[in-house]
Amino acid sequence: MIDRYSAGFFTSFMSLFLSLLVGGMVAQQLAVATGATEEYILAFIAVVLLALVFALVFFIAQFAKNARRAVDAVAKWSLAIFAVLVVALLGFEYWAVGGDLDKMKADLPIVAGLSLPGFAIILVDWLFVRWRVGAPRLEVGGN
Repeated sequence: MIDRYSAGFFTSFMSLFLSLLVGGMVAQQLAVATGATEEYILAFIAVVLLALVFALVFFIAQFAKNARRAVDAVAKWSLAIFAVLVVALLGFEYWAVGGDLDKMKADLPIVAGLSLPGFAIILVDWLFVRWRVGAPRLEVGGN
């Protein structure tokens, strides 16, 4: 029988791989679409960090008593907290440019590059882990 911890590790590893792939693709497409320059490296660093953090969070949620409900709650709270952080980033940006909306418009591509891949990472982690948590476990041998 494949034990619960091995299945959870595999699920988290694949979730990390898929979220890195999707988050990287979103960041890459945003970089191409906005004509990004070297400061966009922050977006790619954020993709790796966010993927690692959320893979760990969803890994822990898999081992709750009611894993499906725990994964759903983690996804909901992760999206809410990340949305608050994005709004705080926009507020900081507004404060940093002194309320000049023209300067803020120039910085919106990097804000999008930091936020949109994060939302994609959370959604991919949630969808994959929720799918795997609900899947029946394979039992081999024994009567």
